[in-house]
Amino acid sequence: MNSDKILKRVLFFSSLVIILIAAAMVFSLFKGSLPSISKFGWRFLISDQWDPTQGSENYGALLFIVGTILTSVLALVIAIPLAFCTSLFVAEYFRGTKLASIVGTLVDLLAGIPSIIYGLWGFYILCPLVVEAGLSPQGFGVFTSALILAIMIVPYATSLSNTTIAMVPNDLKEAAYALGATRLEVIRTVILPNARSGMTASYILAFGRAIGETLAVTMLIGNENAIPHGLFSTGNTMASVIANQFGEASGLQLSALIELALLLFVITTIINAIGKYIIKKMG
Repeated sequence: MNSDKILKRVLFFSSLVIILIAAAMVFSLFKGSLPSISKFGWRFLISDQWDPTQGSENYGALLFIVGTILTSVLALVIAIPLAFCTSLFVAEYFRGTKLASIVGTLVDLLAGIPSIIYGLWGFYILCPLVVEAGLSPQGFGVFTSALILAIMIVPYATSLSNTTIAMVPNDLKEAAYALGATRLEVIRTVILPNARSGMTASYILAFGRAIGETLAVTMLIGNENAIPHGLFSTGNTMASVIANQFGEASGLQLSALIELALLLFVITTIINAIGKYIIKKMG
């Protein structure tokens, strides 16, 4: 057997393992969700009740879906301008300079910090600032968790955007400069049209990252099983309620939490697939 056949079999086996792991995850989540799916059906998605009282158990995902969407969308709104400006700074305005290298290194460093560190920083720094600003009496809530999420996903979106901007052909930029275009005009007429799809995909993938974040959000959102009535009110996300209640759950409540996990898995898979599709179309 030659080396090419051996390599081909090794690669095939590795891919098969990944496929089996993904299939096992979906199967186990679906199997664990069956009692909840059988009892609540589609009503699980639109019900805002989460009552674990023995004998009158009633569970719905709507309040957690709303909390997840609010925190993630707000985080993305805050993160996009920061990621956009930072990526232009690193990949275009100061490309190849020591300053851009330092900023790029800091971006990579922020991307590698564990979420527990972000959560602790938000707990001890952001929450008191929110209280002092008079925005919330306790500092916890949708806004605080969205702010820490934005800080967490900015490095992720920036790194992907840097790669996209760097892929814009230099010949196009040099041609624009030769015609007398300014730096701003080159960005507006050359870089953004060519990098737009990739940068959009980076924001979508960052959005998927924000949806699945657990620990930092759990520490800052307030963990109240209710639909948030404002940006500074407390709530819960799908990830945070699973983290809070899974250890003590049993029976139908456990099945409902597993169904929430299955729903979160499906949502993040769809978002990541959209982002990958945009990147593929860009190429």
